Amino acid sequence: MIDRDRFPVDEWRLVERIWSEDRMGLGETIFTVANGYLGMRGNSSEGRDAHEHGTFINGFHEVWPIRHAEQAYGFAEVGQTIVNVPDTKIIRLYVDDEPLVLDVAELLSYERSLDFRDGVLRRDLLWLTPSGKRVRVRSDRMVSFVERHLAVMSFEVTVENADATVVLSSQILNRQDGEDEFGRTIPAAQATGAFDPRRAERLAERVLQPVEHWQQGDRSVLSYRVTHSHMTLSVATDHVIETENEVRMRPSIAPDIAKNVYQVRAKAGVPIKLTKFAAYHSSRSVPPRELIDRGERLLDRALESGADEQRQLQREWLDAFWERSDVEIEGQPEIQQATRWNLFMLAQAAARADSSGVPAKGLTGSGYSGHYFWDTEIYVMPFLTYTSPLFARNALKMRERMLPAARKRARQLNEGGALFPWRTISGEEASAYYAAGTAQYHINADVTYAVAKYVRATGDADFLARGAIDMVVETARLWTTLGFWRHTEGSSFHIHGVTGPDEYTTVVNDNLFTNVMARFNLRYAAESVRVVADQFPEAYARMVERVGFDESEIGEWERAAEAMVIPYSKAFTIHPQDAHFLDREVWDLENTPADKLPLLLHYHPLVIYRFQVLKQADVVLALFLLADEFTDEMKRADFDYYDPLTTGDSTLSAVVQSIIAAEIGYRDLAMEYFEHALFVDLDDLHNNASDGVHVASTGGVWSALVYGFGGMRDSGGHLTFDPRLPADWTSLRFRLRWQGSRLLVTLSRTELTIAVQSGGDVDLSVRGEKYTAREGSVLRVRLLGQGPLLQGRPTVQQWAKTRRDDGSLLTASIPTVPDWDVPDVDGQS
Repeated sequence: MIDRDRFPVDEWRLVERIWSEDRMGLGETIFTVANGYLGMRGNSSEGRDAHEHGTFINGFHEVWPIRHAEQAYGFAEVGQTIVNVPDTKIIRLYVDDEPLVLDVAELLSYERSLDFRDGVLRRDLLWLTPSGKRVRVRSDRMVSFVERHLAVMSFEVTVENADATVVLSSQILNRQDGEDEFGRTIPAAQATGAFDPRRAERLAERVLQPVEHWQQGDRSVLSYRVTHSHMTLSVATDHVIETENEVRMRPSIAPDIAKNVYQVRAKAGVPIKLTKFAAYHSSRSVPPRELIDRGERLLDRALESGADEQRQLQREWLDAFWERSDVEIEGQPEIQQATRWNLFMLAQAAARADSSGVPAKGLTGSGYSGHYFWDTEIYVMPFLTYTSPLFARNALKMRERMLPAARKRARQLNEGGALFPWRTISGEEASAYYAAGTAQYHINADVTYAVAKYVRATGDADFLARGAIDMVVETARLWTTLGFWRHTEGSSFHIHGVTGPDEYTTVVNDNLFTNVMARFNLRYAAESVRVVADQFPEAYARMVERVGFDESEIGEWERAAEAMVIPYSKAFTIHPQDAHFLDREVWDLENTPADKLPLLLHYHPLVIYRFQVLKQADVVLALFLLADEFTDEMKRADFDYYDPLTTGDSTLSAVVQSIIAAEIGYRDLAMEYFEHALFVDLDDLHNNASDGVHVASTGGVWSALVYGFGGMRDSGGHLTFDPRLPADWTSLRFRLRWQGSRLLVTLSRTELTIAVQSGGDVDLSVRGEKYTAREGSVLRVRLLGQGPLLQGRPTVQQWAKTRRDDGSLLTASIPTVPDWDVPDVDGQS
């Protein structure tokens, strides 16, 4: 658990009061400052020892050929890896030529904090030098939400008890991948560590090729071109030093390092403050010289306005963010602090991504190589859609720009329409392991699901008509060619050879999640085309021309959707995860040693694929996303079956398990899963937070609060609530944007109140009763009870496994021939 002596509770800040090298990588991750375009890990300003000196720009990457041991047609050919760009965080301190090095310095006091209200990382320490001088060091670091290319840092030094010579060395340092800061090659084993497919690749050759470098006064500029992707980058810094002491500055520059060294004859008690402005600009095609010009203009504006004004603008931006996004949990300070940290990480990952994607680790580390996954559409988009719709719109525009590459990929795989990449930066598929990558065709439906949720929640049909309709049409087309008709014993539509969200079961037939999401995709495409044709006839005509649309396709989509096979076992009274899932042996998860988890790091994939064992919620995720297509009884039966088989090896799982556990009545279990997700990074529960924040889980935390405990649903464009407040919580309050209206929702043990703050009246339902919340007034709904209450947690049913006398697993006991039914639209068999 979190060491509260080291990390005390503060509802609006993440605070560290004891410096320690222990879990250094974790500290770097959780104290990152970022804005969605630019991210700086929480490395110390001194820039010395670190798990990963990290500064990242969203989408700025290198490419490299994927070497398959055995090549086959259609395998991904080009890998993509986010580039660790030159580091401007470095401001080194020397007092009488004694360097401040945290791991050996005698610190009389220390505090580091990340303030969620102004987005500033601060550090305040008192250093006792070997010669007995007391040196107060205060520093701060901010990546601007207002000026997306700008970072502002300050470093203030006061020698409290004596005169001294103080040197501040402000640097831009380009550390090449695979090298340390002295240019020495890091041995491969040291660079990569133990096998872990979730880590970024380490590239063997130089990534950033110098183009231009120069200094003028306090300003330094370095620019580069990426070796193979040919992307361009400029990094520029400028400085302001404030002190009554005598100062002398000595600059120096080379292609990979720029230094502004300030030597100060410091008087006792007289502070020295250095403010550093850094401008980062990148492009896929713009020459470095133009990027340098942009950086210089930005620095000119920042110097003119000053650091204080930039911090004030940041505070105002975040005031507005929290006004529309905050979630309040009364009387639970630890949960409140962790909740706000998770929400702040979402802002840092997505707010100024603008029309780029949201990487799985945000800009907090190089984990997953900076790739975009389905994480954005399913886990991050709900938060953005219901609190900051513009951010959601921008994230969807990223997918729209990837459509040409997705069409190309579909043709490569002999399919119609478009196939979005499983993992990517550029839009090209970058997953080398097709079984758990390309085979996850559900990415198409996930994208369309996010479009539907955005359009229905915001009422922004214009966005659909202007271009998103192309994505909806092209994703639907894929399903009609990927799937096939079987006309024995009636007509049914099947999808074979796919992988669902659970990556421990791959390349299967009729994966339930894929099929129900594909069905949604097909139905929504038919509905959307009709809406655009009716409401935006000119846009409809342009769409027909752009994608070669034929109206007969609508009927084809609807027939395939109605005939889609949704596996259901009468014998087990559950939905099998896929057509043959119940044929497999049940993994003895209960007796699997903890040091063998996660399974993917300790067992060959073929071993895992032979068993009923889940990396993450699969069927259970379908129960949440398409809630109105399953009955309460189905949800309970499916959750009871799959929950004991789920390892939770993926951080995408706990939030979904929490939501469904809350809905069906496992309140204690819902809280257990919620707290796991809430602290998964803050307490490094998966032992890989050093590689970056799990951004999907941070989005899932919001969903667990709003969908799980708040009981909010929006199926079919109708807003409903069925709350499940945890037993020891006094109240839960959250904000929503719904079709232009701003809602403040407060849940107590006995009452649900909804205040419409602006935008007009809102029709909604609470536990099946219809209400209208009027603008400017408060709707109060009395709550009688909290729904079903189930104790404990599900266990693997006795009929699902048989053991030998010695207790070891013998086999799964299942019906010889599963009997499938196809549920109708309401999920009834």
